[in-house]
Amino acid sequence: MGLGPNVPFVPQTTTKSYTGGIVFLSYSQEKHLLDRKGSNMNIQIFGTKKSFDTKKAQRYFKERRVKFQFVDLKEKGLSKGELESVARAAGGIDALIDPSAKDADTVALVQYLGADQKFDKVLENQQILREPIVRNGRQATVGYQPDMWKGWE
Repeated sequence: MGLGPNVPFVPQTTTKSYTGGIVFLSYSQEKHLLDRKGSNMNIQIFGTKKSFDTKKAQRYFKERRVKFQFVDLKEKGLSKGELESVARAAGGIDALIDPSAKDADTVALVQYLGADQKFDKVLENQQILREPIVRNGRQATVGYQPDMWKGWE
């Protein structure tokens, strides 16, 4: 089925314009380019399966076809090096602590400890961390922050 006597039928494709020329991409080529979109990002989402903000973060990256690794803090917590890296990127260990965490006694105790003791106590009691913690290499955010994640894309 053509569009006229001298116009051939072109199957459904997406066009991309590059320096004056037009390139037709097949569906599989377009899908490959979309899949590669997030390939330079190494996204890790740390949180719990029941956390609504963690679920929203996962949905944010899924909708944008960005691959990510989910780490459940109840099964496997942050290592000492990961926690140091996240704390450095987030602006200190205090930025990681959730003041409304269920373990209010530990939160209260941590507030009055020195910096080294505070870090060790948070490493031992990761249930007081704000969720989700989203990492992209050395960059990290705490909580649901899609505006920051847009800059990573």
